[in-house]
Amino acid sequence: MKDIVYASLAAWGQGWDFETVAARGELLGRALWRLLPARREMACEAMTRLLGLEPEQARAVARESFGHNGRSFLEILLAHRVDKRFLHDRLRIVDPTGLEVMGTHRGPVVAVTAHLGAWELLGPMFDLLLPEREKQIVVRRPKDQPLHELTTRLRTRPNLEVLDHRNAAPKVLRCLRRGGITAFLVDHNTSTSEAVFLPFLGRIAAVNMGPALLALRAGALIQPGFLLREAQGGYALHTAPGLDTRTLGGSREARIHQVALFYTQAVERMVRQYPNQWYWLHKRWKTQPPEGWTYRPPQS
Repeated sequence: MKDIVYASLAAWGQGWDFETVAARGELLGRALWRLLPARREMACEAMTRLLGLEPEQARAVARESFGHNGRSFLEILLAHRVDKRFLHDRLRIVDPTGLEVMGTHRGPVVAVTAHLGAWELLGPMFDLLLPEREKQIVVRRPKDQPLHELTTRLRTRPNLEVLDHRNAAPKVLRCLRRGGITAFLVDHNTSTSEAVFLPFLGRIAAVNMGPALLALRAGALIQPGFLLREAQGGYALHTAPGLDTRTLGGSREARIHQVALFYTQAVERMVRQYPNQWYWLHKRWKTQPPEGWTYRPPQS
């Protein structure tokens, strides 16, 4: 029954245009602001402590971020509308260098992004912009099986494979070793067994080392990319200079640290620049290192 309900709601939502999703996403964000007081206060406190905002300013930015989060939840319904017209009418590429590198680099690429801005639209957008490349995205699987099946269907395109993060490594390595592109969201909390502990916005966070390990094994280029919302329904693609993992030296631990720190800092720079578009609802710093642990970057 649940799968029928989800499918019906998705079919209804896929009839919405960008403006409708924006308006209803804002309404959803307002509802979340009222219904989730603990998360609301968590976001305000984090902005005050980690970004140095005054309490009233933090509250205003946090409230705006809830509106963006509501839009992010609904933008998966717009994936099928990301077409050539979208690229022409709505997309601004801030610096084409990163995109050009992804298109011309003949080796494997690990693309990294965050729960920032319109992240649900990045997959179909890259599918259009890089049509010749084999592409995958790795996502966290929700516990709700019908929801997992629906979101996988909405995200999948003929030239874009969607992988559950559990047991994804063999498929990812095969794609990368064929010179493909695999994309990861790298800003979520993770378990201690999967983590390397690194500073993020001035506080130690558990950073998923999986993308770093796979990139190192494949000798991949790490390429950050983020899709931010702009006024009048526009979107801006931001990329940053990549990191070629083949150039790294040192121990295995040191190289994992270098790669994970590279993509964590890329996310941090964007969050500091666009705090109103990041997913502050998430308990990002939930997993912490053992008592007495001290951050010491490994020696090369």
